[in-house]
Amino acid sequence: QVQLVESGGGLVQPGGSLRLSCTASGSIFGSYTMAWYRQAPGKQRRWVATITTLGTANYVDSMKGRFTISRDNAKNTVYLQMNSLTPEDTAVYYCSAIPTSNGVQYWGKGTLVTVSP
Repeated sequence: QVQLVESGGGLVQPGGSLRLSCTASGSIFGSYTMAWYRQAPGKQRRWVATITTLGTANYVDSMKGRFTISRDNAKNTVYLQMNSLTPEDTAVYYCSAIPTSNGVQYWGKGTLVTVSP
């Protein structure tokens, strides 16, 4: 069982930045593929970015250049740096972990990001 706790959400003005954090339980964080998803109001949850155990990052095309995913294995934490935010980025952002040991996808409870003047 992997427990994930997201933080860093909040209210930001258009054009602003936020950095989300997600801290995972367990002593083998380095073996987890980590990802961020988001769910806008009234819409389905969608994938945002993934970072592999080797640190390779992938993004949905619309967020390339604005969002950066990174990880600190010593702190069991994955980050999502979000820049040039627009109201369309308003969503609950969820952290996900997939341990290589079992391939099960675990989820955090999410953190709300609201982009508004």
